[in-house]
Amino acid sequence: MLTDHTAIPVLAVTDLDRARTFYEGTLGFPAPQTGPDGVVYRTPSGGFLVYPSSFAGTNKATAISFQLPLDAFDAEVASLRSSGVELLTFDIPDGTWEDGVLVDGDARAAWFADPDGNILNVETGMALE
Repeated sequence: MLTDHTAIPVLAVTDLDRARTFYEGTLGFPAPQTGPDGVVYRTPSGGFLVYPSSFAGTNKATAISFQLPLDAFDAEVASLRSSGVELLTFDIPDGTWEDGVLVDGDARAAWFADPDGNILNVETGMALE
């Protein structure tokens, strides 16, 4: 059954070298595992595949959400900003925007895009245990 196996997000990019510069240089992921279809970046509880495709950047929804403890959120957002990452905002039904960060009670979230427009997110409160 599929529930017995690990699932990972998959991101399409137009230029794998440019994507690697972003994920490794800007976001700080260590050198990935390479394969015939792209590269896999590891995280403590999984990872994600980045591969070349002509359909890169066509998904306008969040592709990956990185789950952070609340006490690490501000430092991670500051690190993203210092690396040149611009935060995205949009119309929302709940919460308020504070300097590019969505605040809803104790929860915090920020969105940004990779060079191909894949939308990524850092947030608190949704970790899968």
